Amino acid sequence: MPLTAEVAAIQVQERLTSIQGLIHAIDNERRRNENNLNNLTRLQEKYGPDEKSNSAQHKLRSQYKTCMNDAIQEESLIRDALAKIQEIRNIRNERRIQARNAGNKETIRRGALMKMLQISAQTLPLFVSKPDEKTPPLVGAIPADSSYIAKPGDIVAALVKGLEDEDSWILAEIVSFNASQNKYEVDDIDETKDRHVLSKRRIVPLPLMRANPETDAHALFPKGTMVMALYPQTTCFYKAIINNLPETATADYELLFEDASYPEGYSPPLLVAQRYVIAFKHTKKSGNVSS
Repeated sequence: MPLTAEVAAIQVQERLTSIQGLIHAIDNERRRNENNLNNLTRLQEKYGPDEKSNSAQHKLRSQYKTCMNDAIQEESLIRDALAKIQEIRNIRNERRIQARNAGNKETIRRGALMKMLQISAQTLPLFVSKPDEKTPPLVGAIPADSSYIAKPGDIVAALVKGLEDEDSWILAEIVSFNASQNKYEVDDIDETKDRHVLSKRRIVPLPLMRANPETDAHALFPKGTMVMALYPQTTCFYKAIINNLPETATADYELLFEDASYPEGYSPPLLVAQRYVIAFKHTKKSGNVSS
């Protein structure tokens, strides 16, 4: 059943109300946690590192356990709030897809499109693993499973035919997937009327979540890796080398793009968000930035 504007507005408002309540709950939990952390600090100062008595060890263990439980509760509230934010994103995306299917696709100026792509990358959900939790596909550099089917509205890298029959990787939006033909229908993100029908092997899903360098560094491309990345202020992917990894959850990769116009054969270091960096794919005439 189509999601009407009225129903969507009600659903978004319900989630905003929930988020407001969760923010208050997080703040209250954090205040309470600060008191317990202060109590732990006082116990540590009182007994010191050399205190071995059973009574002291029991009090310290008890306070450590209290602080750990506090942290677990605070984490749960934060994850609940982030889940509500993602639900709002999904509702708005569903409305946008419905408008497009109804022939109401808006025309976005290039400057606004570049800003939108930047914000989309910055606000991509952050995956923070729990102890012993395996990083799932489409987090950072972890690729999608071979059976994965991208959903309508998802942003992907698509290999299309360009001028002189040359293959080019572009940023595109999934319109539909035909399971019997194993083909996607996609729209060029930079051209409102440029639609392509492509086989599944010519589509690479982009990350759905960012990897946290502090907890999931293994989900980032290693330094020196050859990748494909969205060249800044364009909607095309080009060959590049990882020069430096993101050091924080909000930082970008530092890349060297293959570019024959420079004596070294590579561009100066450029920053590209995790969302727009994917594994390198060998393609017909897969050229560099200046080609």
